[in-house]
Amino acid sequence: MADQQQLQRAIDHVLERAKAAGAEADVIASGSNNFSLKANAGELDEYKVTSGQVIGVRVIKDQHIATSYSESLEPASLDMMVEHALANAAFTKQDPHQVIACANSQLVTEYPEINQTDTATVDDKISLALALEKGVVEKPNATSAPYNGFGESDSQVILANTLGTRCYHQERSTYCYAYTLYEKDGKQSMHGGMSTGRRFDELDPEYCINHGYDMAKALLDGEPLNTGNYSVVFDLSCLSSLFGAFGMCFSGQSAMKGINPWRDSLNANVASSLLTVSDTAYIEGGSAIKAFDSEGFATCDTILIGEGQLQSLLHNSHTASFFGIENTANGSRSAKGGLGVSARHTVIATGQSSEAELTGGEYLELIELQGVHSGADAVSGDFSFGASGFLCRDGKRVQPVRGITVAGNFYQMIKEIDAVGDTLTHDHGKSFFAPLIRFSKLSIAGK
Repeated sequence: MADQQQLQRAIDHVLERAKAAGAEADVIASGSNNFSLKANAGELDEYKVTSGQVIGVRVIKDQHIATSYSESLEPASLDMMVEHALANAAFTKQDPHQVIACANSQLVTEYPEINQTDTATVDDKISLALALEKGVVEKPNATSAPYNGFGESDSQVILANTLGTRCYHQERSTYCYAYTLYEKDGKQSMHGGMSTGRRFDELDPEYCINHGYDMAKALLDGEPLNTGNYSVVFDLSCLSSLFGAFGMCFSGQSAMKGINPWRDSLNANVASSLLTVSDTAYIEGGSAIKAFDSEGFATCDTILIGEGQLQSLLHNSHTASFFGIENTANGSRSAKGGLGVSARHTVIATGQSSEAELTGGEYLELIELQGVHSGADAVSGDFSFGASGFLCRDGKRVQPVRGITVAGNFYQMIKEIDAVGDTLTHDHGKSFFAPLIRFSKLSIAGK
């Protein structure tokens, strides 16, 4: 990974070339170091160290926009990158709404918790990777840990433009995971656990081992339920995947393109009054903490749905200009791509229901969904996924369930909510925070 000074010099070179050509431009330069381990049969199966950097430019000249990138920081490569972008821009459609908009921003992400010094040695990390697999296969009827591993990454991003903006971000992250393949009486089941953090000592390998094993064991005798409509509580990682599959409904960019089903629904009721959803820039423990968006604007909090009412979409300067509204600072761009829109942390507000109230009576707890993105139509809202979980009564699991299909319409589902829990938790990736939510009825195809 190139050091900060090398990236800064490359950025200066690119901006000078763009300005000399009479263009406005912004530049994103990023670098990362990555380390990962996997184990198999008691030995390391993978020991991978990678490092790299990439720089990308977005040029705007006479309302024509184009991007280009280079993985080399050599001046000749940077010159070629700028030349390609300028040449390509001449053939793109003019767009008066996309401009270099952020002037003189000098933001630095200054949350120390996202870039902590880690004193763990390579031997410590190897020991953890081996222990993940060993911890699984030592358990009764656990025939293997087919997916397991440890990984860490440190990265930096510099954003600059021809209007004097120059912003800097650096972070570290680490993770580990283990899946259990459980076999007994000719049956098989598999499940896994994952732990993430900013330091090695924040990881919880025992959770990965035990959660994956316990769930795989509990699901072994699962069978399809009778076909019908059931109240459903999704495991939080499943709920995160579901909201991710339909995230387009919050995108100002998809609204600008005319494919967002909520493009004309601002201030209308689109969900149950029990549901409040926000895009949050900073939340303790969050994985997407960053001081600025991909244009250089300071990140901020945006209420998307307030007590069922659609209050805002996510915007960058382009979509905000198109609609003539305020920018929510959700510009998203990698060094290799064009300007888009993305959320930071999706946070669903807690409700008033205790766990006992939320889990009263009969309901279906779903802990695994298959084919989430292929089985979802983000425009219509229709979905159909394979699923596994448990039939529950009064908070107790009474029957494991496998081989079912859960189907419904996302936009209707979020209108039909029985209860929202009073305790906030997060998914494995720590970018989705929500309480448990009980949905009134979803169609289950079983037997």
